[in-house]
Amino acid sequence: MQTTRRDFLATAGAAAGVAAAPSTAHADEADHDRQAVPSDPTLRVKALESLLVEKGLVDRAALDALVDLFEHKIGPRNGARVVARAWADPDYKRRLLADANGAIAELGYTGQQGEHMVVVENTPGVHNVVVCTLCSCYPWPTLGLPPVWYKSAAYRSRAVIDPRGVLKELGVELSEDVEVRVWDSTAEIRYLVLPERPAGTEGMTEDALAALVTRDSMIGTGHALAPGARA
Repeated sequence: MQTTRRDFLATAGAAAGVAAAPSTAHADEADHDRQAVPSDPTLRVKALESLLVEKGLVDRAALDALVDLFEHKIGPRNGARVVARAWADPDYKRRLLADANGAIAELGYTGQQGEHMVVVENTPGVHNVVVCTLCSCYPWPTLGLPPVWYKSAAYRSRAVIDPRGVLKELGVELSEDVEVRVWDSTAEIRYLVLPERPAGTEGMTEDALAALVTRDSMIGTGHALAPGARA
């Protein structure tokens, strides 16, 4: 059964000795999700957000909508269109691999956290995966906000030490003859994975192709969807 990102973080957190919420004595609550105590920065952000909302300076719904916009709509959708164009247009693909910034800008996607981009291509013999070992450097203009698991200490350390094992836990099983390359994002360079084009997509429009591209496939922790599959 495929491991979810939440399962991965929970397992890694338990292995690292992260304190979990106290267990309950009630049998009917035994299956409830447990949540680790937020880190100090997280607590500070939540406290600041609560204060701003209480003072009427910020609308909580507007904040949620803004985060959702970057995390699920603007970001991954932009990256998906870049990938779809590369799949459909060999000339664009060559430009993308040679000059990612210029090719991505052709589609109108530029901005902070994406000034210096490098695109790496997955092939039958090579699988690329992206991590930021120092913090959470991530290409916002193409992928939006980084997911929680990408920023976790478990992923940032283990993706470098045991990338094949981490990928397997996240549902990406690779044969031994496939080389795994790990790319460490920095403040200077952000990486985007060009996933392999799924079989059976010949003749599909760019819009249809873009619908098959997932955020995780552009990080390297997932594959693009097969035609007809759902994320």
